[in-house]
Amino acid sequence: MTQISMHGASAPAFAKMLGNMLNWLEAAKAHAEARKFSTDVYLTLRLAPDMLPFTKQIQIASDAAKGCVARLAGQEIPKYEDNEATLDELAERIRKTRDYVLSVPESAFAGSETREITIPRRTGDPLKFDGVTYLRHFALPNFYFHATTTYALLRHAGVPLGKGDYLGG
Repeated sequence: MTQISMHGASAPAFAKMLGNMLNWLEAAKAHAEARKFSTDVYLTLRLAPDMLPFTKQIQIASDAAKGCVARLAGQEIPKYEDNEATLDELAERIRKTRDYVLSVPESAFAGSETREITIPRRTGDPLKFDGVTYLRHFALPNFYFHATTTYALLRHAGVPLGKGDYLGG
């Protein structure tokens, strides 16, 4: 039976989906250009009035990926300004996140299965997990939620994406 490492279950999965997200943004730019509208239209998209806009979905997906890898590796989480105002700036954030995720060596994940992970919250007590529970039941679902929402917003806006674009090659 093959076992998957904490590194193998996190960094490559994040990097692949972040790469897919870059492809979605390229498709969105091409769609806007073909239809002759500004890509700024995408930045405020929401599926419902009470949800966070498109820009925030990408920022949170980025934060989830870099935060997970840093926490599991026992490193400080890279801080980004959250000031992206264009599709190109969002793409740069995704690239920077993917580069960081891929830069952390597998050896840094040693012992992360049992490492205590604490997630501060704006209200209430922080969330506490062991590394495996954090990865499986918090970090990955959170990341994929925001990546999927990004994809859904672009599809809703008419960007010609399909399941193959979501899953990647």
